[in-house]
Amino acid sequence: MTATEDLHVVHGGTLDPEGNALNPVGSGEKTWGWFAIFNIWANDVQSLFGYSLVASLFISYGVGGWTAFAALIAAGLFVMWMVNLSGAPGEKYGIPYPVLARASLGTQGAKLPAILRATVAVFWYGVQVYFASTALALLIRSLTGASGGAEILGLTGIDWLSFVIVWGFHIVIFWRGMSWVETFLNIAGPFVYVVMIGLVIVLWQRSDGQLLTATATIFANPEGTFWSEFKGFIAIVGTMVAYFAAVMINFSDFSRYARDKQAMVMGNLAGLPFNMILFSALALLTTGGAAVVFGEEIINPTEIVERTDSVLLGIVAAITFFAATVGINLVANFIPAVNGIANLAPEKISFRKAGLITSLFALVIGGFWNSFISQFGISGFVNTLGATLAPIFGIMIVDYYLHRREQLSEDDLYNMEAGIYHYDNGWNSAAVKAFGLAAVFSVATVWVPWFGFLSGYNWVIGASLGGAIYHMFAKSQVRL
Repeated sequence: MTATEDLHVVHGGTLDPEGNALNPVGSGEKTWGWFAIFNIWANDVQSLFGYSLVASLFISYGVGGWTAFAALIAAGLFVMWMVNLSGAPGEKYGIPYPVLARASLGTQGAKLPAILRATVAVFWYGVQVYFASTALALLIRSLTGASGGAEILGLTGIDWLSFVIVWGFHIVIFWRGMSWVETFLNIAGPFVYVVMIGLVIVLWQRSDGQLLTATATIFANPEGTFWSEFKGFIAIVGTMVAYFAAVMINFSDFSRYARDKQAMVMGNLAGLPFNMILFSALALLTTGGAAVVFGEEIINPTEIVERTDSVLLGIVAAITFFAATVGINLVANFIPAVNGIANLAPEKISFRKAGLITSLFALVIGGFWNSFISQFGISGFVNTLGATLAPIFGIMIVDYYLHRREQLSEDDLYNMEAGIYHYDNGWNSAAVKAFGLAAVFSVATVWVPWFGFLSGYNWVIGASLGGAIYHMFAKSQVRL
């Protein structure tokens, strides 16, 4: 029995919903193959926002279609490289992001980045629960023909019913444990692609075969120069890297369930460059078809579905949007929130307790989103928290690969009172100083207008600065 499996036995089993969410995963629980990893990325891309973002790239950045595609592939390859780096220790030792962070920031210091990531995740978890409920409300209205009604906090009775059902649906999934999360992701990912292909076929038929011609028009950019295409290429890469930034940091939350390193690497390869190509192609074809059928380039898929005036397509689309939104919510928001909250009191907060705490916050945030929270300009607050996380990635990577040579002590990772990762009362001063200095710059790109031109690249720069400064402060320390 390996050391990781020994820890797993002691701590009671990670996949047990009643157990500690941070327990190391034993070999018998590492069941996710490449297809499960692929569907993490499929669900992360397939949200309504992800569709609109990808579709807009071909219109808003002033570049030709081939340049946009090349940028998307480059971004996919870069993100794949990053998550292979951040996910490797999770796969090797079966540990989540908050535990991995203990190696570089200390057993107590790791709580800071974990709770920052959890705060961002909890907020967007609540918002995405609300957005998923709008898809269910669309389905109910499509089936019943009901509409209107008195509003409470900006939501009608159907809206509130849908919201509560979706909120409860999330609880049902996580209450059963990570195996149910995996099952839902494996169903939702391929299902969304099937419906997207169906939407392309409908638009093809209604465009009288002109869909490809319209798509070629979007690809054309006769006024583009080498410099304008290059600037657009860099801008698109920066945009897509920023889109995946949060998951890049905590990918070990998922890689820990991978069957082996090959499954993780192959899943990332299929899930990022290949998935980006397929999803982007479908988004482009849909946008081109809508331009022919409706006379304008529409980047919101819900608007395209509404204009088709098809009840059947509306029903199918509502189910699809629901599945896609719940999928990305589980990947990008729920799991990071649960692990971050559990890390505050590892011996007291189980997987289910952390999930319930997350859900209670979601109930408040989602319920008040439409009427109050969305009007407060909360994006600046959330973007600030996100920017502060960038240096953590660089610190963890430099610590794991350069300083520790990919070797960790599993026992010490779970020793909160002593051990090599306890440092000075649980805080690694070198990492904390590097984190603070690099985060100042990342946050400046959000709030200081002079740094606005770097806002799309703040994650890459922040991560690089964090790693470089940490290496300078900590290279003389011997911790193994």
